[in-house]
Amino acid sequence: MRRLLRGVFIVWIALRYGLDELLLNSLNKPWLRVLARVLTVGRRFTAPRGQRLREALERLGPIFVKFGQVLSTRRDLLPTDIADELARLQDRVPPFSSDVAIATIERAFGKPVDTLFTHFERVPVASASIAQVHYATLKDRQGRLREVAVKVLRPGMLTAIEKDLRLLRMMAAWVERLSADGKRLKPREVVAEFDKYLHDELDLVREASSAAQLRRNMEGLNLVLIPEMLWDYCTSDVIVMERMNGVPIGQVARLREAGVDFKKLARDGVTIFFTQVFRDGFFHGDMHPGNIQVSLEPATFGRYISLDFGIVGTLTEVDKEYLAQNFTAFFRRDYKRVAELHIESGWVPAQTRVDELEAAIRSVCEPYFDRPLKEISLGMVLMRLFQTSRRFQVEIQPQLVLLQKTLLNIEGLGRDLDPNLDLWSTAKPFLEKWMINQIGPRKLLEELKNQAPRYAKLLPELPHLLHDFLKQRQHSDATALRELLAEQKRTNRLLQALVWGGVGFVFGLVVMQLVVRIRLF
Repeated sequence: MRRLLRGVFIVWIALRYGLDELLLNSLNKPWLRVLARVLTVGRRFTAPRGQRLREALERLGPIFVKFGQVLSTRRDLLPTDIADELARLQDRVPPFSSDVAIATIERAFGKPVDTLFTHFERVPVASASIAQVHYATLKDRQGRLREVAVKVLRPGMLTAIEKDLRLLRMMAAWVERLSADGKRLKPREVVAEFDKYLHDELDLVREASSAAQLRRNMEGLNLVLIPEMLWDYCTSDVIVMERMNGVPIGQVARLREAGVDFKKLARDGVTIFFTQVFRDGFFHGDMHPGNIQVSLEPATFGRYISLDFGIVGTLTEVDKEYLAQNFTAFFRRDYKRVAELHIESGWVPAQTRVDELEAAIRSVCEPYFDRPLKEISLGMVLMRLFQTSRRFQVEIQPQLVLLQKTLLNIEGLGRDLDPNLDLWSTAKPFLEKWMINQIGPRKLLEELKNQAPRYAKLLPELPHLLHDFLKQRQHSDATALRELLAEQKRTNRLLQALVWGGVGFVFGLVVMQLVVRIRLF
C-alpha cells in the first residue's frame, strides 16, 4: 500500500509540473504525442521545462534531489537548459531530531554521549539529505581536549532509497523501450550509477577512508587541508573527524576583507584538481562551494579546506594517459590527434572516418580559441564535444562522467574568484610536465623502484626456477620424442599391414584366375 501511495504521489507531482508533457513529447511514437496533447488540455505551463523539472524533483524529496544532481553531470545526454537547472539542485533538507542523532551515536559506540564527549552541541551545524553534522569536544588518547565534528547518518535512509530506486528502475526501463534515443541515453545505466553513489554515501566508513587517502595524497602540496579521521570513533552510521575552522568560499566579502589573494586561490584550485586527477588518479568528486572553505588561521592562511568525501572519483593509468593526451592535443589545436584518440580508445566505432570526426571537433573548438583566454571554458568545450559527437555514436565512458562534472565545478569556482583566470595556460604546463614524466627516465626509475621488492624476492629463486624450467623442458622434450617414436612405429605397422594386405589381395586374384582357367580347360 505504501509503494502504491508513493507511486500515486509521484504521478500527481509529474502531472502538476507537466513532466508527462516533457516525456511524451520526447518519444518517437506519434500516438504518444497525441496523448500528450490530450493530457495537457486545460493545463498551461509558463515556467521553462528545466525549472519545472527541478521544482518537481525538490518536491519529491531528497532521493530524487540526489538523482537530479547526478543527472546534471550527464551533459552529454541532456539539453543545456535542463542540465543548467538541475545543477542548481541543493540539499535543502531540514535537520532530523537531535534525540535521534544522539540515540544513533550511543547505539553505534555502546556508550552515553556524555561519556564519549566532554561537550556535545545538540543543534546541528549542517544538514543534508544523507547525514547531518554536530560539533563536539572529546579527550584523545593523550588526554588532550580536541574539537571534533560528528557526522551522523540520517535514519531510515536505506529503506527509503531502496523504495525509490525500484521506482526509478521501472521508469528507466519504460524510457529505454519507448524513446527513440533510449539506448544512447542509457537510463538504466544512469540509475545504476546513481544507485552506486547513494550506497557509497550510506557507508560512512567508506567516506572516512576516502578522506584519509586524499589527506595522505595532498600532504606535501601545502595547498589544501583535509580533516583527520579519528578511527576509534568511526562506524558505518557515525564518523568523528577533526573540526575544521574556515570561512565558506561563497562568503567572498569576508574573505576579501581578511586579505585573501583571490588570484592565487583560483590558481591553487586548478593545481589541486589536476594534481588529484593526473598524479594520483583519485579526486574529490563533489567540489561544490558548500564543501569548500578557506582557512584564515595564521599557520595555514589562504589554504583550501575540503569537506564531505562521500563521492570520490578514480582513474586508471590508461584513463589518465588518454585524458592528458586529449587535453594536450586541444591546447595545440591538433584536432586530428583528438579524433584518432577517440577511435583508438573505442569511444567511436572503428569504421568512423578520421577526417569527418576531425572536422566536427574543429567546428566545436575553433570558435573558443578565437576568444580571449579568460572567456574560454574547458568544461563547456567538453560539453559541446559530447553533444556534437552524438551523430558519431560516441559512447561516453562512465568513469569520466564524474571528472567532467568536477572540472565544471572547479572552473566555475575559479572564475568566481578570478574572472580573468586562464585555465588553459594554468593547466598546459602541468599536463606537459606530466606527459614528460610518464615517458621519461624518471618514470622508468620509479617503476624499477616500485618493482624492486618483487625482483629482490625473485632473484634468489632465479637459479632454481631456471633449473626447474630446463629440467621440465628436457623432460617434455624426451616425452615428446618417445611419443614421436611410438607414433612412427604405429605408422610403420599400418603401412606394413597395408602392403601385405595388398600383396595378399593380388595373390588371391592371381590364384582365382588360375582356378578359373583350369576349370575352363
